[in-house]
Amino acid sequence: MEILVTEHAKQQMIIRGVSVEQVKLAIQKGSRIKQTDGYLSSYTYLMVAWKRLGEYYKIKTVMVKD
Repeated sequence: MEILVTEHAKQQMIIRGVSVEQVKLAIQKGSRIKQTDGYLSSYTYLMVAWKRLGEYYKIKTVMVKD
């Protein structure tokens, strides 16, 4: 799985202590909700907003559930 991480998502991952592997798991195994421009995947305590671009997954933001 190839991912492209936006600068915003990189900052959010650093602040929240989330690894690339955790983001990949959220996309692969999490529940998926269709959004206007992509998807929102929820897995364990993470939520990842992403969009499919050909063979790549563009990570838009990473959030931690309260």
